[in-house]
Amino acid sequence: MSSSNLQISGLGKRYGDFVALAPTHLDVARGEFLTLLGPSGSGKTTLLSLIAGLAQPDEGRVLIDGADVTYGAPYERDIGMVFQNYALFPHMSIEENIAFPLKMRKVPAAEARRRAHEALEMVRLPHVASRLPRELSGGQQQRIALARCMVYRPAIILMDEPLGALDKKLRDQMQLEIKRIHRELGTTIVYVTHDQEEAMTMSDRICLMNGGAIEQLGTPADLYFRPRTLFVADFLGESNLLQGEVASVDGDILTVKLACQGVTGQALSNGAPINAGQKVTVMLRPQNLRVGTAGPGLTGKLLDVMVTGSLTKLYLDSGAADAAPIVVAYPTQRQAEQYAIGQPLTVSWQAADAVAIAE
Repeated sequence: MSSSNLQISGLGKRYGDFVALAPTHLDVARGEFLTLLGPSGSGKTTLLSLIAGLAQPDEGRVLIDGADVTYGAPYERDIGMVFQNYALFPHMSIEENIAFPLKMRKVPAAEARRRAHEALEMVRLPHVASRLPRELSGGQQQRIALARCMVYRPAIILMDEPLGALDKKLRDQMQLEIKRIHRELGTTIVYVTHDQEEAMTMSDRICLMNGGAIEQLGTPADLYFRPRTLFVADFLGESNLLQGEVASVDGDILTVKLACQGVTGQALSNGAPINAGQKVTVMLRPQNLRVGTAGPGLTGKLLDVMVTGSLTKLYLDSGAADAAPIVVAYPTQRQAEQYAIGQPLTVSWQAADAVAIAE
């Protein structure tokens, strides 16, 4: 990736006393797939609206390819947008829908037709050019909306929950399609979703937002394996969060005495300075726990077993008051060992698979 395609500098937005977006700085590289992820009210849609020109900021700047477009109208920015609702013209054919942005830009009809068919080939729907939108499935309509956005070759494509109206199977298929198209076009994409799995699957980087601010920015692996805050650890993926106190520090490896059962285990620092005697929370992903019937580790009675398809999950009662069950996950197998409800089990882990987060 080369220089920044999109630069956000101190961008902020308020509605009365409510801070929708605290002053935010963000650089998006040319050709990058960046996902804005977060719960409702986190600021991700506000940030996208400010980039698109659908709202005006109270402070800060938006630069696209070095040009200040902060207060420019949406049509003055070199962007395309794809929404959850497909916004196709019902009375126009698919070819006419895709060619419409080119018509507005005074592109000659023959060239517009050629580029519309080129876009249809890109989304693998060349055979639907003469149909009306109502004759297509939801997944096909979303691909047409994407083709219409791509046809005028914007520098940046903004996507706001584009797959939210589709069922899981179609969502999975469309995720693969969007990733393929992104690879082929090399266009910068800024993508908004509240779906963690979607963000993990599709992104070069994830910008996780919370309370109108960026909580952590990094690759999916950065956020998943090295969360900087408890919010990130709890929000992204399933995790066991155990309270403890640092007994000793050896470089990046911490020895932690867990409040739960007083068991001592090792974990990696999340990058922040952590000292002996400091209170921490240890994050353990369910798939990184190994289960046995004896040996060092945390021991708990088996509360339940759930087969979720590809994964089998065990829920253990640690005995700590008001504590959530410890969750262990492993690939579902036909010949897997059977555990009985109420059976005591011990779980252990490697230091490299645990992260200590300072409180």
